[in-house]
Amino acid sequence: MDLSATLAVAGIILALLWFGRKKRQRLPPGPFALPLIGNLPQLEKEAPFKSFTELSKTYGPVMTLYLGWQRTVVLVGYDAVKEALVDQADDFTGRGPLPFLMKVTNGYGLGISNGERWRQLRRFTLTTLRDFGMGRKGMEEWIQEESKHLSDHIETLKGKPFDPTFLLSCAVSNVINCMVFSQHFSYDDKQFRKLLETISEVIRFNSGFLGQMYNVFPWIMEHLPGPHHKIFKHVEELKVFIKMKIQDHKETLDPSSPRDYIDCFLIRMEQEKDIPTSEFNYDNMVATVMNLFLAGTETSSSTIRYALSILIKNPDIQERMQTEIDSVIGEDRSPKMEDRKSLPFTDAVLHEVQRFLDIVPFSLPHYALKDISLRGYTIPKNTVIIPLLHSVLKEKKQWATPTTFNPQHFLDHNGNFKKNSAFMPFSAGKRACVGESLARMEIFMFLVSLLRQFTFSCSEGPDSINLIPEYSGFANIPRRYHIIATPR
Repeated sequence: MDLSATLAVAGIILALLWFGRKKRQRLPPGPFALPLIGNLPQLEKEAPFKSFTELSKTYGPVMTLYLGWQRTVVLVGYDAVKEALVDQADDFTGRGPLPFLMKVTNGYGLGISNGERWRQLRRFTLTTLRDFGMGRKGMEEWIQEESKHLSDHIETLKGKPFDPTFLLSCAVSNVINCMVFSQHFSYDDKQFRKLLETISEVIRFNSGFLGQMYNVFPWIMEHLPGPHHKIFKHVEELKVFIKMKIQDHKETLDPSSPRDYIDCFLIRMEQEKDIPTSEFNYDNMVATVMNLFLAGTETSSSTIRYALSILIKNPDIQERMQTEIDSVIGEDRSPKMEDRKSLPFTDAVLHEVQRFLDIVPFSLPHYALKDISLRGYTIPKNTVIIPLLHSVLKEKKQWATPTTFNPQHFLDHNGNFKKNSAFMPFSAGKRACVGESLARMEIFMFLVSLLRQFTFSCSEGPDSINLIPEYSGFANIPRRYHIIATPR
């Protein structure tokens, strides 16, 4: 038999084995994938999550794609996402080994871990942050105090146009800083400003084309020049800062009176130093503190900034919110979380801001730690799983006008606030965002406080505001504008 015939027979055998394996596993359907690059050519470069939604019209709400070599199952629509993350929560607790996060954490920390490491760190983190006020009255007081710092700083601008990006990042970051570092940073602190810019650069990189390519082809990108090398250098600077803070805490620790998250972690490390299965070690502490610092800054501040853009573009909505806020809170006190039930229109607008922005359209990827059965299909072990939050927040079946900003999505016919189970900006199930209650509190209290004191506008007029994100990838990053805050 000549070489060509041998290759042909080998090809047929491989094809039969492949299709037999595929049939035996009952993989979810999906488009034909090319060698090495998979289905990447079929994805829109600027907003790949939209391509997933389009492909699902052909292949259904549970489909298989190949992002490069990586087999990926995409869950599209509320029903499929809920069935996986909520109804089969235990099967879908795995977190995908996202190459960028793996490189910067070496697999340590809460965000990227699985199994016993994830369970220990998540339980500890939730308990500790709650002890320091997350979702409770003590946290309200911190946010009220930070809102005053923010408003005072805006007042010094005396109605001049400014980019709110940095100020909002400072305010939001200082809330998580109080819990993690027990420290409030001045808005003029140069080191703090540099750290916030690093966080912003990391999120922008991961949401751009090169960031997406790094997560698909890390072994290639590592050998190519590009901005990713600068990003990793900046991340190392952030880790140096965190390590310095941990060392300061070690030197001043009083085990009988922990001041913050780092103190509690150090105490737990000492308590479990002789337990071989303990995950309370230095590497996990550094990575988890970095997780909290990153996640606790950019997403909430971007959401608040996007809300201001929407209110500038819709001054009638801004005015109606201010009227409602004035009638409930007045001028003599700061807003509290209990005010939310008396502010149904304001609450509806803020929920709609989060739905419409769709801050993390892919969610963080999940991962099959074992073979998983879903809807009669098999999701094989080591498959990346993407619960497409974009498809839930913009699903026609769930929302009357999914592609337009419409606070009525969260109001009943009597003007009362109504919930919608398809509201999943923080994901759902056992890997939902640890800081969800904190983020909800920040978005509500910061924005209500700002609207009590200022009316926001843009010198170029409301029509100059473009609500289409500047970057759409890992996160939807709102465009930056110079806005005007006019004291009321």
